[in-house]
Amino acid sequence: MISLRRLNNQAIMVNADLIESLEATPDTVVTLTSGNKLLVRDSMEEIQAKIVDFKRRIYGPKEV
Repeated sequence: MISLRRLNNQAIMVNADLIESLEATPDTVVTLTSGNKLLVRDSMEEIQAKIVDFKRRIYGPKEV
């Protein structure tokens, strides 16, 4: 899960695996695989970085 901010600055946790697309209009619209859309303050680049970081933590090399 990644943390995003709604337009009213309220935090929301989103399952990164359910994000279908991102669109800047100028607010960022996050479209989920369910068809639901979220308007958030985070830029597309910030969301992309959060997704990459999340995936690295989940699937990255494991310490022995």
